[in-house]
Amino acid sequence: MKRKKRDESDDDDTESSEEEDSEETDDEDKLLDDPSVKECIAVGNFNAQQEGDLTFKKGEVLLIHDKKADGWWLAENSKGERGLVPKTYLAVSNIIKEEHYFSSRTDSHWSAVRKAITENDTVEVLATMGAVPAGFRLSTLFQLLEEGNQFRASYFLQPELTPSQLAFKDLVWDSEKNTIQPRPTRVSLIVTLCSCKMIPLPAGSIQVLSRHVRLCLFDGNRVLSNIHTVRATWQPKNPQMWTFSPRVTGILPSLLDGDCFVRSNSPSSDIGFLFELGITYIRNSTGERGELSCGWAFQKLFTSDGMPVPSKMYELPLNGGTPYERGVEVDPSISRRAGSGVLQQLITLKKQPVLLVKLRSLSTQSKDILNLLPETLIGSMCYIHLLIFYRQILGDALLKDRINMQSADLICNPILATFPQLMDQPDLMDALRSAWADRERNLKRSEKRDREFLKSLFVLVYHDSVFPLLQSTFLPSYKWAEEESEASRWRVIADFLRKSRENDGALQSLLSSENTHKAFDISELAYDFLGEMRKNL
Repeated sequence: MKRKKRDESDDDDTESSEEEDSEETDDEDKLLDDPSVKECIAVGNFNAQQEGDLTFKKGEVLLIHDKKADGWWLAENSKGERGLVPKTYLAVSNIIKEEHYFSSRTDSHWSAVRKAITENDTVEVLATMGAVPAGFRLSTLFQLLEEGNQFRASYFLQPELTPSQLAFKDLVWDSEKNTIQPRPTRVSLIVTLCSCKMIPLPAGSIQVLSRHVRLCLFDGNRVLSNIHTVRATWQPKNPQMWTFSPRVTGILPSLLDGDCFVRSNSPSSDIGFLFELGITYIRNSTGERGELSCGWAFQKLFTSDGMPVPSKMYELPLNGGTPYERGVEVDPSISRRAGSGVLQQLITLKKQPVLLVKLRSLSTQSKDILNLLPETLIGSMCYIHLLIFYRQILGDALLKDRINMQSADLICNPILATFPQLMDQPDLMDALRSAWADRERNLKRSEKRDREFLKSLFVLVYHDSVFPLLQSTFLPSYKWAEEESEASRWRVIADFLRKSRENDGALQSLLSSENTHKAFDISELAYDFLGEMRKNL
């Protein structure tokens, strides 16, 4: 099939894009065609029409490799996927547009606002109105999380198959010790989020619902792990300083845990941490809810000669824009106000936003523990022991207790069927952590050393705590950064845990006519590892 040229396309969306292009100035059209301009923003959704096309969504940043004369350009998305895209769906990236547009702008402030509204770019509207700094962007990592399960911890918790699809890559049985084998990885360490300094404030027209850091492993092009989120705290007296809670214990939520374990076997020489500072917000005037990036930082994990970087504290300057833009300041107005003197430059440097993180190597004992986890995973240090119980039960079901390796029957195991859901609902993970801590406090020393006893006790605790909660109609759906919903959920969780402790288990509560649960679904009990497995990427 011969592809139609840009001016011959009869696609409705393309025609509307061409109409928009006709309204743009000649300068902007020349800017888009400029060979030196490599980064473009998608102004609409596009689904591949034939083999070789690249599907993308509105707002994605695309790297252009070849600007063909027929209007179909070779582009690459954030996942490293390449294909042809129509030029009519593209516009120059925000940072380039700002440099060329604002440098020659003579119109009034409100003309710029009207232009931003016409372009329907929420962040640009907010920046032009002065509600957020010019370097703020839509959160790249939040958008990846919203696309599906590929970047969620629940996905990386599933066993990974070898390229042949005939065996498990990261789940191997040790017949001598009657448990799963530990799997050392190339990257195995702890990263501690310490604080964020001089983070610009949004204007009063925006209500901030959450301040947080999303982190993942990144090679400058692709995300190589799950995206883990840690919520920050701040004081009204110093709102530009964000802090975290390392070594979370007791009733503190795991969402606040600044101590994160990190595992990866990626061979990439460019692998490192991508940190994205974000806010969840509501616009007071419209009630519009959104997620913005307040800046990002990248810390490589290996030097140019392949050696691990030192374990120490790092002060990382924040960049504005997206992780695919370079040379963008979070708040360009700070540099514009700086004088030419050395003292003024030093003062300006201290006003620039930074993220303080600490990389910590592991003790031999800690490595042995982490080696029982999947080969690629980032999570909170405070619930490692729960993940290991899950992995051991998974190993028993898939490697020890199956009749034969060719069996594809569903496995009846409520924990395996439902545990990954907890990774996407941190308050339920906290409920399990709390219930286990209560039970563990009363154990004898001999019981604590008995691995099989602890595993069977964990199964009982799971069934008496989070398993019934997952099916309760009283528990509202999990919604990120909604204070009322979060408070309502925790009231239900706390009440259920209290009754379970008082009644020596959840059975009485489950049988009570006062409690109702969702209609039974076989997926509550059956673990379909062929459906849930993580294929080799």
